[in-house]
Amino acid sequence: MENKMKFETPELTPRIGTEIIADKAELLKGGLRDEVRELLEQRGVLLFREIGITDEEQLEFARTLGEVIPQGIRGIYKISLDPEVNDTAEYLHGTYYWHIDGAQDDVPTRASLLSARVLSKEGGQTEFANTYAAYEDLPDEKKRQVDGLRIVHSQEYIQRAVVPNPTETQVERWRALGVKVHPMAWTHKSGRKSLVLGLTAGQIEGMEPEEGRALLDEMQAWTTQPQFVYRHEWTVGDMIIWDNTGVMHRVEPYPADSGRLLSRTTLEGEEPIL
Repeated sequence: MENKMKFETPELTPRIGTEIIADKAELLKGGLRDEVRELLEQRGVLLFREIGITDEEQLEFARTLGEVIPQGIRGIYKISLDPEVNDTAEYLHGTYYWHIDGAQDDVPTRASLLSARVLSKEGGQTEFANTYAAYEDLPDEKKRQVDGLRIVHSQEYIQRAVVPNPTETQVERWRALGVKVHPMAWTHKSGRKSLVLGLTAGQIEGMEPEEGRALLDEMQAWTTQPQFVYRHEWTVGDMIIWDNTGVMHRVEPYPADSGRLLSRTTLEGEEPIL
């Protein structure tokens, strides 16, 4: 008889987020891979409160769930606004705005694991919005409207929110990251649909700019309604996993000199946006 470890899964909110209460040593063995991945897709965000996982343990756990992208140091990317800690810190100011990671990729990352090491005395809370639930709750008429629409995504759109008057060099650097056109409604292999939005979305193909911008703003406001959002108040030692294919996220602004530091590990994408 298969012997599966029992663990508790209280919901954080009705539409998004589940806390997993389980033994760390058992998690690292990988025996809960299928349960964790299923919960991740269904609930969007998984919280391991004050689990106190180290960078090495985070990597070990991540490898039980999927293929780790070798970002940062062997798969640990330091989230910090200090350029001496993170040489791409300037781009992290864009994370103050709703986004999905890899919006300019054909196959965006599957999920990320994030652990709190040092926190800011003000700001730094992270919000997550369930884009599966947001699509599912759309009125049928609105679903028919957004199905088939295609959106132009670019890092330039989100960075201009941070730097309204950029230099030519900055614009060239943003544009070098590429532009990608994705459907607004992503039909997953499971058959479920999620919305592909965020501030990287700048225009809708075939629409006049003002009309497209108005619809993007309307859908963004719909998707980030309180019932679809979980806001996490971090404690050192917390670890969160979020489903990047069905969740947008953003961080609340915090001082660049606060010392805030989190460790992120990211899993390779597994399906294209179609």
